Amino acid sequence: MPSFKVNVIIENKPEIVDPEGDTILNDLILKDKKTHVKKVRSAKMLRFVIDAKNKESAEKAVLGICNEFRIFNPLVSKVSVETLT
Repeated sequence: MPSFKVNVIIENKPEIVDPEGDTILNDLILKDKKTHVKKVRSAKMLRFVIDAKNKESAEKAVLGICNEFRIFNPLVSKVSVETLT
């Protein structure tokens, strides 16, 4: 059975305040006069290596694990997955 690298990206929903992103923008980027940067959003990325039949079953298994162990809060977070080969 092949192994897949599945990245899970967890970030705040667009309507949720992102203080970490705001701090990076205000304290680091704008102080350095990088005024062409308008917004920064932070996220957490987890990388799973999982054995699965195919890409779709690998992604489904990883999302199942994330939901089962409450790795993210669905009320405030949005989750996306990408599989690397």
